Amino acid sequence: MWDRTAILRGTRAEAGGTSPRVTSAPPSSPPDATFESLGLKPQLVEALTALGYEEPTPIQNASLPPLLAGKDLLGIAATGTGKTAAFALPLLHHLVPGEAGAHATSALVLVPTRELAMQVSEAIHRYGQKLGATVLPLYGGQVIGQQLRVLKRGVDVVVATPGRALDHLRRGTLQLDNVRTVVLDEADEMLDMGFADDLEAILSGTPEDRQTALFSATLPPRIASIAERHLRQPVRVRIAKEKVEPGELPRIRQTAYIVPRAFKIAALGRLLDVESPTAAIIFCRTRTEVDDLTVSLNGRGWRAHALHGGMTQEQRDRVIKQLKSHGTDLLVATDVAARGLDIPRLSHVVNFDVPNAPEAYVHRIGRTGRAGREGVAITLVEPREARLVRNIEKVTGQRIQLATVPTVADLRAKRQELLRATLRETLVAGGQDSFRGLVEDLASEYEPLDIAAAAMKLLQDAQDEGRANEEEDIPAVAPKEDRKERPGRPGAPAGRSGPGRPERGGPRRGGPAPTWDVTRLWIGAGRQAGMRPADLVGAIAGEAGLDSSQIGAIQIGDGFSLVEVPEPDANRVIAALKSATIRGRKVVVRKDRG
Repeated sequence: MWDRTAILRGTRAEAGGTSPRVTSAPPSSPPDATFESLGLKPQLVEALTALGYEEPTPIQNASLPPLLAGKDLLGIAATGTGKTAAFALPLLHHLVPGEAGAHATSALVLVPTRELAMQVSEAIHRYGQKLGATVLPLYGGQVIGQQLRVLKRGVDVVVATPGRALDHLRRGTLQLDNVRTVVLDEADEMLDMGFADDLEAILSGTPEDRQTALFSATLPPRIASIAERHLRQPVRVRIAKEKVEPGELPRIRQTAYIVPRAFKIAALGRLLDVESPTAAIIFCRTRTEVDDLTVSLNGRGWRAHALHGGMTQEQRDRVIKQLKSHGTDLLVATDVAARGLDIPRLSHVVNFDVPNAPEAYVHRIGRTGRAGREGVAITLVEPREARLVRNIEKVTGQRIQLATVPTVADLRAKRQELLRATLRETLVAGGQDSFRGLVEDLASEYEPLDIAAAAMKLLQDAQDEGRANEEEDIPAVAPKEDRKERPGRPGAPAGRSGPGRPERGGPRRGGPAPTWDVTRLWIGAGRQAGMRPADLVGAIAGEAGLDSSQIGAIQIGDGFSLVEVPEPDANRVIAALKSATIRGRKVVVRKDRG
């Protein structure tokens, strides 16, 4: 049984009762550091190379040296900056599979949500595959019998949500006596979700001499308190957000498309057809993705070239020269390879994957829209990546329009529009006299309109030659967090516009699109409590007297919900909900700190 007094007593203070101090980070690794130069095991470097990673991100560059040296670490960095590799690589570097015992666990990673548990577990598996490391995600909603069988066989690394980890501890199916490394990922979010007591209980059951790493996007007093109790003289690493001046990206149209991963290449081809870029850079996370996507695009009839750190400088110079001289239309590149590029004819930037850091997004789309020219930034977002888009919006201070991928009808309309433009240019240019005799001969057998339609069909078929069949529509999906299109975005329509169809902004729930400022409220109940958008709308409308048409975007997480309300009404809504019950329970309600 767990002794609650022992739990609250469990600290990692130094002898004499003094609290551990947070020390400054050691001299950072050089900016051009590589994973190999940081001292990682060859198997890990080999795995990273195979995955196409080119260089450490700032949080990895700062965190790897102290963690590899066995020090505790307090890392403050935003979501999407590469924190997973920052703690996973040192964890695997120190790991000797099976050394802790046949059924013992050597490392424990605690995360706030099941989605993050799966992502982190998958990443650790990929990084540590050549080491033979075994990893298991533990989270609610999963069949517990499968978890019990794997735990009984033994696993090196456990990635768990606090609630499910504590459940296994109480059952005696998760043994932490031999744990050497503990990681708290997104600790601030775990506290916001009410896991403070669970974290204390879990940490008190781990050895005192373990290595501990705590990562958080912010450093509120509660996080500092946990660091004092459970970290020994931690090295403190803070990755500051890069400041983006308001209005820095005024002439770039920014659009995000929610697309299932299986349809991303098809969606990219569809968007390129509709957008018809003069020239575009398509950004991928790894060189492997760059090579694979380049092959796919060339197979679909586009002139695409790859650019990444695995190429020689001579090869890279040749590719850039071809893009500048109209020898190619598309450049598929990693962030490292595309640094400093300035290509005047570049009209579009496409993020095939959402960038790991918001600042990387700013640098990417800054390749277009220069010197007063207009540019277009397109981002393909998988449903589970909607949170990263919100982070980007916070940093840039600009909304990113959510849109649906153009349909087959949109694509056909766009192609016919381009064909019409081509014919008009040809007619204006003249030089058709040599073909008049042929048309006159055919006109004796067929109607002139039919002859012209046949000629247009031949031209269209010639333009489409080599391109994949696009006759199937790409399924429209919603973000995993139930994010709705936000009303009233400055300068952005609420719906999608495409060739031959009007913008579908306009009324929402029977009224005009709102234009007021909104405040996002955090509500301490989510999917695990059975929370639905309708419950929140009903409670706010019924208890606070707010018209349902004034309620904005609603997001339902595992243990919490977010809802947008008009800023002037926010305090009234909070007061009303605090005195009410939602789905039969009292809930914590406050303004979102994000």
